[in-house]
This record gives sequence, structure tokens and C-alpha cells, in this order.
Amino acid sequence: MKKLFLIIILSFTFVVSCNKEKRMTKTKILPPVAKKVKKQLTIHEDTRVDNYYWLNQREDQEVLDYLNAENTYTESVLKHTEPFQKSLFDEMKFRIKEDDQSVPYKHNGFWYITRFEEGSDYPIYTRKKESLEAEEEIMFDCNTMAEGHSYFKLGGISISTDNTLAAYAVDTVSRRQYTIYVKNLITGEIYTDKIENTSGGATWANDNKTLFYSKKDEVTLRSDKIYKHKLGNEASDDVLIFNEKDETFNTYVYKTKSKKYLVIGSSSTLTTEYSILEADTPDGDFRLFNARTRDLEYSIAHFEDNFYVITNKDDATNFKLQKTSESATTSDNWVDVLPHRADVLLEDIEIFKDYLVVNERENGLNQLRIISWNGKEDYYLDFENETYTAQIGNNPDFDSETLRYGFNSLTTPSSVIDYNFITKTKTVKKEQQVLDKNFNKDNYTSKRIWATARDGEKIPMSVVYRKDIKLNGENPVLQYAYGSYGATIDPYFSTIRLSLLDRGFIYVISHIRGSEYLGRPWYENGKLLTKKNTFTDFVDCSKYLIENHYTSSNHLYAMGGSAGGLLMGAIINMNPELYNGVIAAVPFVDVVTTMLDDSIPLTTGEYDEWGNPNEATYYNYMKSYSPYDNIEAKAYPNLLVTTGLHDSQVQYWEPAKWVAKLRELKTDTNLLLLKTDMEAGHGGASGRFEALKEVALEYAFIFDLEGINK
Repeated sequence: MKKLFLIIILSFTFVVSCNKEKRMTKTKILPPVAKKVKKQLTIHEDTRVDNYYWLNQREDQEVLDYLNAENTYTESVLKHTEPFQKSLFDEMKFRIKEDDQSVPYKHNGFWYITRFEEGSDYPIYTRKKESLEAEEEIMFDCNTMAEGHSYFKLGGISISTDNTLAAYAVDTVSRRQYTIYVKNLITGEIYTDKIENTSGGATWANDNKTLFYSKKDEVTLRSDKIYKHKLGNEASDDVLIFNEKDETFNTYVYKTKSKKYLVIGSSSTLTTEYSILEADTPDGDFRLFNARTRDLEYSIAHFEDNFYVITNKDDATNFKLQKTSESATTSDNWVDVLPHRADVLLEDIEIFKDYLVVNERENGLNQLRIISWNGKEDYYLDFENETYTAQIGNNPDFDSETLRYGFNSLTTPSSVIDYNFITKTKTVKKEQQVLDKNFNKDNYTSKRIWATARDGEKIPMSVVYRKDIKLNGENPVLQYAYGSYGATIDPYFSTIRLSLLDRGFIYVISHIRGSEYLGRPWYENGKLLTKKNTFTDFVDCSKYLIENHYTSSNHLYAMGGSAGGLLMGAIINMNPELYNGVIAAVPFVDVVTTMLDDSIPLTTGEYDEWGNPNEATYYNYMKSYSPYDNIEAKAYPNLLVTTGLHDSQVQYWEPAKWVAKLRELKTDTNLLLLKTDMEAGHGGASGRFEALKEVALEYAFIFDLEGINK
């Protein structure tokens, strides 16, 4: 085997260096150097040279050796921080109530509770019949199920209508390819039914013996087929019900809250389609709800004799609510319930017997609107905060007089609250406990600030820090954002983040374009041929933080993961001088090559987000910002890059290639570290405490750059 890399240990002599007037001790060691194998990639009469293309061979021993060598290098460079990492881990773990449990909810005669036991990594799923005083039934103890597996994830649990059976799914690789099993909840028997390579969810028909599930393409991992399974049959005998042949769509199946209908959904980024079947007749034929129409998005909820439809029909950019009869479901029959509003995004609804609850977003803030069906009441719940998160919780019962919702903010621990429609009273069912005697939420302040982007748009940022720090430009700031797919990162409370705040950090969430924080147009102006707005918004927020004395470039750190990792790669190509350090988690950085490879999971389904590079216009635009393609011979910030060998969302070779090319071209002596979890995938470690070790590593990296070691 050819030598893949060269690690030269110059010495284990500690070299004392000064870093921002802090003294640190480090080991001098040279990083691994990946070999270069020229690969020419030509399309649209344009040729790119990729010297590290060969790293995409997951099973190749040279590739594995290289990844392990990078891990060894990262471990060596951060060796001196290991005691601090351990301390941070203990600190973060200590704040978590280990013997915790969820707020019980009642469904079909049973109270369901998820709980953790002290010292355990995984949840235990339980239920109690009729009363919370009844004997506990343990359905699944994931701690026992995870034994012998370095990774374990329990997929969706689906209970049969007669409450006797549970379909559940397991992933022990972290590729999101779940195997479905069936358990008898009365006897504890695991049936012989075994369905492999699924998306993880399964839905029971009302006969308690028929299951519907979605299966994945073996190569692309796209959910493309819906099957029907009869209890006790071999999976090979399952009946194909629906085959989604459009490679830009994924398909799934579920049952309505009313339990009357089974629903097959099929969706791409901009288009949806549903088919329905009465759940009492699982061997019948699904009927089309409304045929797919390019750029028409809709979702459906069933209540009494009608379907309620959230849709962007008729240019309703921020969506509106319509309804239609069960017997006439095509879009020409839909009539308005809540019309479109240009300044309010309609995100979700929850239907009750006497009330409709609407989850809206106005000027970036969540709102819960209560509307009585009799037309006598229409009002909003009051949230006295400038930056907060509120969302509809688990409400499986139509007849309930209570809305369950969640609330938290950057300074307020998360709460589960029941709101009574009749008495208009709120009951806090549970508030997150912070097991730290020094914690007092009054010690922290949060606010929303607005930066002006280069094109004049105002970009909101949610900010939190300790009240006792001074905004003198010397504070370390960790700036976070995501900015893709319309996914909005709301301001939320984190016990883990206290380890940053209590050491003088300011934490900032930049609500950049590409999310839906300021409505659907905010997303539309941060995708496809306007994608660069996402990156320039983040940079302009960074400049604002520096200019307004929150921090300086010597103390500014940026962090993002997945598509947010793409953001990290773009900003350090654009303005590396603004940041002292960057953490890029599972970063999507090789945009052009990935989007040209339709065998990679997610590629074809994401043409509506990034564009199809088989078209020259999108190819050229992607190439102009793709982090991997735009690395230059210049100085870059200190970088920590993390990935997972089995990641199905962003393949490990993207960050691996990115790091290899950065090593080749960068002109600075700053840190460049790659950490590959050889067991995990996109979501990282599966255990709740193992995941904290990953955070401890990330925090130790930026603390070390600040000279903070305790």
C-alpha cells in the first residue's frame, strides 16, 4: 500500500506560545497529508480538477487510514484540553436531571410517558392504562435494546387501534435505514415480522393486522415506495401500493388525527400530493386528493366531514387555510377559512372539537391564535418576551378542552403548558430543571438586534449574555446560523450553552435569509440564484457585532452544521479575517460535485433548493460559492470540522476533501482539525451523554483559542 500520509513527530516538547495575552501549552506535530490523484470533472465546457475525489471510497483501507490519521492528529493537538473536556462534560451532564420523564399524554385509553433513569443514555417508553395511578407497562427499554451496539436509534412507535401491538423501527448503523419489527404489548413477544431498509415509520390500518410503510432506494436512500404488510407474512410478500418515480420526490404514509383516513404523501421542496383511503378498508384503493401541480404546496387535516388544507394556492406566499368536503377534495373545491396575509406566515394548525388553534409567525415571532368554531372567540395567547419560542405540542384528542404547547426563550428554561379554552388559564405541567445551584435566569439578558445587510435588508439576530459583562469589543462571541430549506432556528434555552455564557461568551443566532423567520419571502430570497444572500447576511451580521462593540475579529467565532456547514465554508472563503475560529459540523461543502451525482442520497430531491447543475446557469452560480471549489492560497481562521463515516445526509468525504484541500492551500499556521466519528452518522452519537462529549470537544476548541482552560 502506498504511503497515504506522513506524520512527523518533531518532539513532544511543549512549546509555550502567547495567544491573546493568554499562555497555552501545545504539542508540535505535523498533520497528515492526503495523497493527490488528479480527477478531471467536465461539464458545460468547464473542467474542474479534484485531487481528492478518491476519498469517496468508504470501504477503501487507504481512506479509512487517512480518516483515522486525522483523528489521531486532532486528538494529539487537543490532548492538553482533555482534562478540560472531561470537566466540561461533567459540568454539562450535572445540569441535566438524569431521572427525568416527559409530561404524560393520554391517547386511546392509555397514558404515555417517556422517562430516563439515572446514569442511562437511552429513554424508556412506558404507558399506563386509563389512570396515572395504574401499573406501569414498559413498552421499550432502549438501554437494553442498545446493548452491543455502538450506535442505536429507536424509530417511530406506532400502536395498533386495539392497543395490543406496537410497530417500531431500529437503526444501529446511523444511515437512517430502519428495520421495522412488531411487538405484542400484552405478552412481550417480538413477532417474526422483519422489514428492512425503511424510513422508520409504520402506520396501522384499523383492522389491527395491516401495516403501511415506506421503503428506501438502496443506493440513494430516497423513500420511494409505499408497501402494505399483513401481520405474520414475510416482507417479501408485501404488496407495493405506491411507487414514486419522480426522483425529486419522497413519499411517506400516516393516519389522520381522526383515525378515519390513511394518507400517502409525496413531496418535493416546492410541490406536494396526497392520496387517501378509509382506514377501515385497508385492502381498498387509495384515491387522489389533489393531483400534483408544480409549485403548489399543501398539507391536510381531517375533521368531521371536511378536510382542512394549509396551502400556497392562488399566490398565497405565506400560506392560507382552506377547507373542502371529504367527497370533493380537488383544489377547485377549496374555500378560504383564513385568507392569505402578506405579513403573517401560517405555519401549522391544531383542530379541536370546539376550537381551531393556529400557529403563526409575524415579524419573526411565534404566535398561537385561538379561534372558536362558533365564531364568538378569536384571540392570541400572550407571550411577554422579546425573543422566544412557542409551538403547538402533542394534542391527540379532538374532544379535549386543553391545548398543550411548549414555550421557552434564550433565558427561560423550556416549559410544557396546558391552556384551558374554557377557563382561559395556563397550567405549567413541567418546567425544565437546571441542576446548578448557581443558575438564576435573572443573571442573563436576551434581546433582538438588527443588522443592515449590504442590499438594505434588516437582518434580525437573537442575542443572550450575562448581565455583568460590558460590551467593550473584547467579549468572545459565538455566532450561529443555518439558513436553508426554510428551516427557522428559533431562540431557545439550552443548559449546555450556560457553559459558554458563564465564561463570558455572548451567543448570537443570526436569522439570515434562507430561513422563514420573516416569512416565506425570507426563504425565497435565500435559495437557488439568490443563495448568496444567506452568506452575505451572516457576514454583515458579523460586521455589525464587531462595529457595535459586542466583540472583535480576534474574539469572534462562527458555528454551523450540515447546510449551516456550507455557510461556514462560504463565509471563510469570503471574509476569513472576521473570525478567529469556526466550527463546521457535518458540512455540506462540495456542492457542485454532490449535486451532479444523483446516486448520492438527497441530491435529486434538492434541485428546488440549490438548483440543478446539469443546467449551466445553476452550475455556474453554484460553482461561484461552493466552499470546496473556492478555496484559495490565503489565511483561514482556526477550524474544527466534524463528520460521521455513516452520514447519509452529508457524505463524510465532503468535509474530508475540504480539509485536505485547505491543508494544501492555506497560508496560515492556524489550527485545522478534522474529527470523524467512525461509528455515527449525520446526527452524531446516539446516547444523550455521549452527545455531550462531542459538545465538550467543540467548546474546548474555542475556549482554548480564548485561553480559557477552566
